[in-house]
Amino acid sequence: MPTDSAAPVLTVIAPVYDEEAVLPMFAARLRPVLDGIDVPYEVLVVDDGSRDSTPVLLQRMLREWPQLRVIRLRANAGHQAAISAGLQGARGDWTVTIDADLQDPPEAITELYSAAVQQQVDVVYAVRTDRSSDSRFKRRTAAGFYRLMRSLSDVDAAPDAGDFRLMSRATVDAINSLPEHNRVLRLAVPALGFPSATVGYRRDPRAAGSSKYPLSKMIRLTLDSVTGFSHTPLRLATWFSLGGFVVAVGVMVYVLVGKLTGNTVSGWASTVVTVAGFSALQLLCLGILGEYVGRTYSAMQQRPAYYVAYDSHDPSPADRGAGRS
Repeated sequence: MPTDSAAPVLTVIAPVYDEEAVLPMFAARLRPVLDGIDVPYEVLVVDDGSRDSTPVLLQRMLREWPQLRVIRLRANAGHQAAISAGLQGARGDWTVTIDADLQDPPEAITELYSAAVQQQVDVVYAVRTDRSSDSRFKRRTAAGFYRLMRSLSDVDAAPDAGDFRLMSRATVDAINSLPEHNRVLRLAVPALGFPSATVGYRRDPRAAGSSKYPLSKMIRLTLDSVTGFSHTPLRLATWFSLGGFVVAVGVMVYVLVGKLTGNTVSGWASTVVTVAGFSALQLLCLGILGEYVGRTYSAMQQRPAYYVAYDSHDPSPADRGAGRS
């Protein structure tokens, strides 16, 4: 069995947020899997500012599991930021990211690692071949998300591949070097274009607790994905502007001809409809432009996306660092 003193070959990153109900079950399933791979490993749990007894459970687990390492963020920073914090601290030659809710089975890590070694690739995506445990709404919105991103951007992201993946040291270093804020890792990783493979698995129901990804966060993730990996909305705003200009010229010509021929009809309905239509187009274009301006503003501020309050590998009462997501 691997020892704690050995340099880890494999790092497993698990972001958690208020997961007291599922955390013991996750550890009970994950540990035998990693011990069975028979390489030095570390499990890096990133506590994303949990408010329940998750920190207490993690401290107990630290005493019982030598390979466990805990990084606690000072405040809740979000799922993608928590994974990014884990990637900054990962020491392994290979790194796996997995959620702790047991919808993604820890047993699949063995297949991911074997596929990476045998096929000599940098990334192995765990692809959900069976999502029957998810609601119809979630399946449809997920499918729509990947169709949207494949049509709007040049990123060839595998459909039904979330944040359960294995990455080489080179891939992790490349991700850590990205300067962007609010990065969406399920698109940032395939955007690198590194050699990759896929492993299919069945997505299980959540073992316990409630989902930490409500509709509002899914919408935010979609907006970050679109504005972070595609300029199509900007071009769409331009085409809307050009289309509005053409229509406006057409209306002006129609009114002028009607005036000259004496066929004008007085009324307010057409005026209201025209003004409202152009106002809607202007607001839409301003909203799209605002998303990009907001991202530029955030990038110029250079504010860290998370702050590390505690690292069991290097315990200190002071902040050990901060980073981007």
